[in-house]
Amino acid sequence: MKFDADGAYRLHPKVAIRPEPFGALAYHYDNRRLNFLRAPELVALIESLSDHDSVRQAFRAAGIESHRWPAFETALASLAESEVLVPS
Repeated sequence: MKFDADGAYRLHPKVAIRPEPFGALAYHYDNRRLNFLRAPELVALIESLSDHDSVRQAFRAAGIESHRWPAFETALASLAESEVLVPS
């Protein structure tokens, strides 16, 4: 499944986020993958995704500047591929 920034996503229910000084760790209890979230803005964005109808709305609400969206989309696509994020 291809990541769609116009779609709605949420954190997988079997994923735990643990805050760290560099951002956070995301651990998936089913597939046992560990992901490093290296930006506090990314962590906040992930935690707010379920509050929005699309990823782009979440970008706007988080105050992420539009020139940074491609980098965040790449990170979110990777997290969706790892099943950290799932479509809502």
